[in-house]
Amino acid sequence: MLNGKKIVVVMPAYNAEKTLLETYGRLPHEIVDEVILVDDFSQDETVALARLLNITTFVHRVNFGYGRNQKTCYREALRLGADIVIMVHPDYQYSPELVTSLAGMLAYGVYDVALASRILGVGALKGGMPMYKYVSNRVLTFVQNILLNYKLSEYHTGYRAFTREVLLKLPIGKNADGFSFDNEMLAQAVFFGYRLGEISCPTKYFPEASSISFRKSLKYGLQVLAVSLKFRMQRWHMMKAEIFSIEADEIAPIYYEVAK
Repeated sequence: MLNGKKIVVVMPAYNAEKTLLETYGRLPHEIVDEVILVDDFSQDETVALARLLNITTFVHRVNFGYGRNQKTCYREALRLGADIVIMVHPDYQYSPELVTSLAGMLAYGVYDVALASRILGVGALKGGMPMYKYVSNRVLTFVQNILLNYKLSEYHTGYRAFTREVLLKLPIGKNADGFSFDNEMLAQAVFFGYRLGEISCPTKYFPEASSISFRKSLKYGLQVLAVSLKFRMQRWHMMKAEIFSIEADEIAPIYYEVAK
């Protein structure tokens, strides 16, 4: 706990056997109350290792995608009574030790959403981020800051924290099941007036760390632009997008199960 707030770390996992132990071991367990892992039909021993570590684990029956994985993560964290939920990728690309800093930004009421940015400072390129990813990140973020009328150093980090209120009120069930989920969620947080803050985070790129291909990166970039344009058109009352509906919807639980 931190300032009386229950802290739950969620890990959306896919083939994370080689990096899970290191990631889990470096979490600040002195403030983390619960850890949840959701496995998206991995083909390695991720689930077996998670059980060995006594991590509360949920298993998708098929590979639904990164976005659906997060939907399961957040649903189960809320069921545990989390006040603050922090997503940590189990591929050890981000520094788990920064959970304390992210949690503090929310636990003391300064922000509603906290992001660990790879772009602030020199962490991205120094950590091995491919140049094409760095350039595309900067270009997309520039465009998004204009269309969303906000100011972030990046919208594409996978290391982020949310208050319980944000997770209960955002209509995340309407978001995509793929990689664009992350971006839709941040656009929703901005749209509905929540406060977003950032800290600098070093990152590591190595063979075991998860990464999407150039083709998928291109598709993701187009999806990001589409989300930002929907945001702007909704602001101008030129369209009504479901993802910016004020009605939060329940996520059906029947597509996953508890690991036994």
